[in-house]
Order: sequence, then structure tokens, then C-alpha cells
Amino acid sequence: MSIEIKISKKRIPYKMAMLYLNKRVEEVKNGKNRELLWILEHPTTYTAGISFNKKEILDKKIRIIKSNRGGKITLHNPGQKIVYFVINLNERKKDIRKLIDLIEISLIQFLENYKIAAKKDKKNIGIWVNDKKIAAIGIRVSRWIAYHGCSINISNNLNQYLKINPCGLNNKDITSILKEKKIKIKGYEDKLAKIFIKNINSF
Repeated sequence: MSIEIKISKKRIPYKMAMLYLNKRVEEVKNGKNRELLWILEHPTTYTAGISFNKKEILDKKIRIIKSNRGGKITLHNPGQKIVYFVINLNERKKDIRKLIDLIEISLIQFLENYKIAAKKDKKNIGIWVNDKKIAAIGIRVSRWIAYHGCSINISNNLNQYLKINPCGLNNKDITSILKEKKIKIKGYEDKLAKIFIKNINSF
């Protein structure tokens, strides 16, 4: 099954990305387009999933964009990579838990390239390094089309998390590849895409 891989070099505003993603969901539902894997960055943006609580907004001056994804409040900013997808589970296994497992496994395998020992947590969706969260996952499923995806902290400014309780956590519970290994990685988008595509196509 052919999945289109889209890698954006320029930062894409969140609302613009959502318009593109939602359009693609409808096209896949109607058999008019292929599944999608899209790797990108957003400008600094705070988004709230469907289970967010206003108490998680610590700085009342920030602007929150509401999203129809699962999860709570989170931050997107430069240096954090987003992996969005539109996957047709009608043509695969109708198993949302298995899909989340595949996303988690893909993130763990990617981090292994940089000698970062990451793990998943049965109680908290996402990927963790020494009890600190390095990647977040939020998906939505409509007529068995799964979309949205995950974010992974590469070299982003973690201080911007201080304005919220990200996913119900605090700033001290968030980390990145830069913080863990003191390295700035480049040219990794193709590697990230290949890992995801391989695992999704096994689904």
C-alpha cells in the first residue's frame, strides 16, 4: 500500500497544517487520495486536545488553539518535529491500540540511533527517557481513518513549556535529544520517515 511521504523544510502554521490534514482525511475516506506521512515543524504554538483542562494553562496571556486530536495541552515550537499521518485502518487492522504501539515503537527505534534509551508507559501515552517525556502522541479516528500523530523534541526551547502543564506534566518532566545528549542532529527526517513507513506497512 503506497503512502505519500511529505517533508516540509519551512515551518507550517498550525491552522494551515490542519486544513491540509483534514482535507486529506476526507479524500482518503472517499478513495480519492493516498495515505499520508507528513514531517514538519510549527512556529511556537500551544494547542489543546479534547481532554484538556483550563487549569493546565499557567500563563493566561498565551493563545491556545483548540484541536480535535486526543490528549491535553501541549507545545509545538521550532526544533520539535511533528509526524502527522492519515492512515486508512479499513485497509489495515482496525486496532487503535496497535496503531499507538507502532507509533511508540517507531519513536523508540528513532531515538536508538542517538543512543537514547527510551521507553513507553502503560499508564501515560508517549515516550519517556529517565521518567521525562521526549515525545507526545495524539490521534483521532473518523470512520477508521486515523490522523494527527506525534511530536518529538529534538532541539526546541523547553522553557516555553513553563507556560502550561504539558499533558498534565510540568516543565521539569520534559526533555529533548539536545538536553539528553548535548548534540544537535541534522538531516534525520528521511531516517524518521523510513522507520515509520516500515512499521505502518507491517500493520
